Amino acid sequence: MALDGVTLAYLIKELAPQLVGARIDKIYQPEKEEIHLLVRQQGSQRLLLSTKATSPRFHLTQENKKNPSSPPMFCMILRKHLEGGKIISLHQSELERVVTFDIQNYNDRGDLVTLQLHLEIMGKHSNLILVDPTTNTILDGLKRYSHALSRFREVLPGRIYLAPPTQGKRPPLEDEELWRQTFYEEDLNRSITDILLARFAGISPELAREIVLQAGLSTEICLHQCGEIDLSRLFQSYRRLSNPEGIPTLQPCLYYNLANQSPPVAFTFIPFQQYQDLRMETVPTLNEAIAGFYQSKSTTNALESKRGSLRKIVQEQHSHFSKKLKIYNEAEMSAKSGLAYQKWGELLTANLYNILLGSTEVTVEDYYDPSLSSITIPLNPHLSAIDNAQRYYKRYNKAKATLRQTVPLQEAALNELKYLDSLQVSLDQASTLSELDEIHLELVTQGYVAGKHLKKANLQLKKGRPNAKSKSKTKVPKESIHPRIYRSSQGRVIFVGKNNAQNDWLSLHKGKPNDLWLHVKVIPGSHVLIPLEDGEEFPDDNTLEEAAALAIYYSQARGSSQVAVDYTHVKQLKKPNAAKPGMVIYEQNWTLYLTPKPEILEQLLASDELLK
Repeated sequence: MALDGVTLAYLIKELAPQLVGARIDKIYQPEKEEIHLLVRQQGSQRLLLSTKATSPRFHLTQENKKNPSSPPMFCMILRKHLEGGKIISLHQSELERVVTFDIQNYNDRGDLVTLQLHLEIMGKHSNLILVDPTTNTILDGLKRYSHALSRFREVLPGRIYLAPPTQGKRPPLEDEELWRQTFYEEDLNRSITDILLARFAGISPELAREIVLQAGLSTEICLHQCGEIDLSRLFQSYRRLSNPEGIPTLQPCLYYNLANQSPPVAFTFIPFQQYQDLRMETVPTLNEAIAGFYQSKSTTNALESKRGSLRKIVQEQHSHFSKKLKIYNEAEMSAKSGLAYQKWGELLTANLYNILLGSTEVTVEDYYDPSLSSITIPLNPHLSAIDNAQRYYKRYNKAKATLRQTVPLQEAALNELKYLDSLQVSLDQASTLSELDEIHLELVTQGYVAGKHLKKANLQLKKGRPNAKSKSKTKVPKESIHPRIYRSSQGRVIFVGKNNAQNDWLSLHKGKPNDLWLHVKVIPGSHVLIPLEDGEEFPDDNTLEEAAALAIYYSQARGSSQVAVDYTHVKQLKKPNAAKPGMVIYEQNWTLYLTPKPEILEQLLASDELLK
């Protein structure tokens, strides 16, 4: 749910007892569009003020972010005027999304003055502006702009402060007849939800839908479909939800998708009917609901941003090596067709006496063919018969040399593509920033990020030989290796690697020789390990199938049916010299074909444990 005017009113009502009268001890600006006020009143608290386009808001937070080495200019202005001051009130005007903090402090001359800090929550136009209310002049703004960017107002030091333009919406109405009059002025074919959103202040699309639902109507209902009773029920629902005094006791909620470990998708100040199909979690305060929602959203945005940048690197390299492989394949096809020149040279050599000088072609008997068929060979009329034969021998030798050089290049490019595919799977399935950091380290180690390493890798690829001096294993600090750990229905432990570095660690270091190892056949995916007791050759059938289901789930074959999963003992695994991280070979194995059952996967994923 958006942080609309109504929700802001409930939040201000909740936080006012904690903030009014609080002293401002410290002011920080950890990010470009975010201010933290450390306030003290019967204990220290951190007040976050954000003007980010995707998450403008204010609330108390426990999150302590790293601050820049030198404070930005706006932070220094706030420190000069507000540090040591006291918040004497916070308020909003008629459910507008502008929160005003009145702060009392002593100025340079020792006079007690009151300044106003306006937090304007308006999407990409959000701003934080410090104003002297006695003259209504701007002391500074977090985002400065002139008339070149806004014809309505300027946000610059010394300019007159103008509140954001109103949208002509009605403030909260207590008179039902006046409320009805607003509807009577509207188009009869317009939906009730649209009218609420367009004509009444403080209402977001989610709240407009909820007003209609709690009135017992459909969110698609239009004005001409409503009778007197419907309008009366709508007014009661509107009055109850849009008036901060209408709900004496809040029941803040966070809503989640049914998937495990999903971030919250909405927050509300009371349970909303429109989210009844989502998993609901009640929280003690509205501040906690808003903080939890936006902090999770911030983490998710940071996660997706980093995932996107790493994915771009992988995709660019994948495209690069795909083009190389295409060139090598075309060269191979051309070279293979050139191998026929050997036979032509030998047939010409065997028929020198039949070839007349100046001939453009000759038809000879093909003694390579059991049926002794005839074959016509083109000739260069300016060359002798023996020179024509030598010309074809040279073409053959060139084709053979091309083929000899191209095959290793093909294999190297193909290995690169397989490795990049495995990186893509790891990226898609990474769920934390630390997992993405490990993949980033792997990219650096393998030379995909640092240019000098990349040039060296490409040079080796062009020469058609592996880089014997390169480090084939990604160096990850041992204490940072935390693979996924699951419990089978029989209580057996199952390890699953999160990335190639962890795959190597599980398969080559963690696993004992007789432990069972699983991996989807051919397709990129995670290594899965089942520790076995001494003398035990295989686990129980349920554990084996559940481990195979995890191998499928954490692979490129997720969602597929009848997937082939290879399993063998760790002692059968070998890592070729200079092989990429996560790449192992094995000769003896068994194969299981499986379609994972959703209910079994759900139980397994719910058993995820942290490595102690």
